[in-house]
Amino acid sequence: MGRGVKVAVIGGVFAVMVGGAGYGAYNVVSALDGDGGSGAAGATTRKSGPPSGDEVRETAEKFFTAWEKGDATTAASYTNNAAVAGTLLTAYGTDAHIADVEITPGTATGTGVPFTVKAKVSYEGATEPLTYRSELSVVRGETTGRALVDWQPSVVHPALKAGDTLVTAESASPAIKAVDRDGAVLTKEKYPSLGPVLDTLREKYGDRAGGTPGVELVVRHETQEAADTPLLTLAEGEPGKLETTLSAGVQAAAEKAVKRYGESSVVAVRPSTGEVLAVANNRADGFNAAFQGRVAPGSTMKIITAAMLIDNGVASMDDPAPCPPTATWQSQTFKNLTGMEPDEGATLAGTFMRSCNTGFIKLVDEEPLTDSSLTAEAEERFGLGRDDWQTGIVSFDGRVPASGGPDRAANAIGQGQVQMNPLNMASVTATAITGAFRQPHLVPPELDDRQLATAKGLPQSTAAQLKQMMRLTATQGTGRQAMSGLGGDIGAKTGSAEVDGQTTSNSWFTGFRNDVAAAAMTEEGGHGGDAAGPIVADVLRAGG
Repeated sequence: MGRGVKVAVIGGVFAVMVGGAGYGAYNVVSALDGDGGSGAAGATTRKSGPPSGDEVRETAEKFFTAWEKGDATTAASYTNNAAVAGTLLTAYGTDAHIADVEITPGTATGTGVPFTVKAKVSYEGATEPLTYRSELSVVRGETTGRALVDWQPSVVHPALKAGDTLVTAESASPAIKAVDRDGAVLTKEKYPSLGPVLDTLREKYGDRAGGTPGVELVVRHETQEAADTPLLTLAEGEPGKLETTLSAGVQAAAEKAVKRYGESSVVAVRPSTGEVLAVANNRADGFNAAFQGRVAPGSTMKIITAAMLIDNGVASMDDPAPCPPTATWQSQTFKNLTGMEPDEGATLAGTFMRSCNTGFIKLVDEEPLTDSSLTAEAEERFGLGRDDWQTGIVSFDGRVPASGGPDRAANAIGQGQVQMNPLNMASVTATAITGAFRQPHLVPPELDDRQLATAKGLPQSTAAQLKQMMRLTATQGTGRQAMSGLGGDIGAKTGSAEVDGQTTSNSWFTGFRNDVAAAAMTEEGGHGGDAAGPIVADVLRAGG
């Protein structure tokens, strides 16, 4: 289905006016009014307050009746955004080729009316039934006082968001049969969190996978970067086989794990190869935060900071790194988590294991460190922040800007201007424990000859110390509770990141078990071990 298909905007009425006396003339005018028009002729009283039950039922009935008859202009006139509603309702019939619409209202609750749509989608001789449920709300028009449908694209179909439309045509890309590393078929029905990922893989690699296009009803998104979302297949094409690096077993565990907490994301990678084993999100907005998120990673950043200290000769894991109650850097005072006991005799390993902020901040001004030292460590050793990762789908590869002032210290503990996502932090752990940066990827680079990013990685002595400090964190430190019960070679790092406007910090956790590394983030999940920790542990349990 080519991107050349456009939504037809019809000025005026595209079907015969129907309804009670006077509606025809009234609705032509009202369709031009963003508040549903200026009211019927002769109206003298402007109502206020919430719509009554009778008004809710009457408005919904008139809207449904016009929609069923294909009268987009009339239907739109019963909404509080007639221009936008009219465009989408017109496309419903013209571009989506949906007809024979039957709408069955459910029982109204307050101003909300659930309903079921049954229709047919027909295109070039192929016809399929379409059934779905949606809901609308009735509100009082701000300027007219009329009872009007509160316009949302989801009224037309629950999969629609602002800027989306419905289109039926030949598929833009052939369907794919995505398979995991062992040949198991991956579907969005079995792995719902993979839905957007599979749609993107299809759009990018459908032509390369050897399939032939079919005919589909899809959601066409406003942004060109977003792949079409298929809703209904009218004519089957021949799907092409697309091999991925995913593991069905680890993906299943990831899907289940993120359901523990809302607004959670997790990624698992194989450190020895960089292959992505799982990616899962549990988010109301459907955003792939696991790959595209850009938020402060909290104390999981201390893996990179510790590497900087070791590589620059500031401190090894057994050198002193005192943990005082507070640390002041260029007039800004930093504290530790509430309840953390100070330890003036701590080593770097002990400060890392307990996730002591002040111990790290006391070291960031040591020679030869500069404002750009952390940036150099992140970019040159861990492959972050250069905008050159080629994972197979859209991803963000981290940001660690050179910062002066208080942000130099804040960056070192994963606050300030640092931005990461679970993909980045899973990769950080993989690099830390192997010493080699292997760019994470979801499909083999040989498929499209793309060049994976490279970095020089870590000296083996640095990697050995990081791995040992992560082992101590998992067995004796802040990650102990979350990692309890996991066998094999394990390690972890916890983190919590404060975000402006949130009352509770974001929960971060990254860890490894044998040849699997994983990282998770839960918005407003609190301490790293509270929410993100159990998610990572479940994924490691399945994959390690």
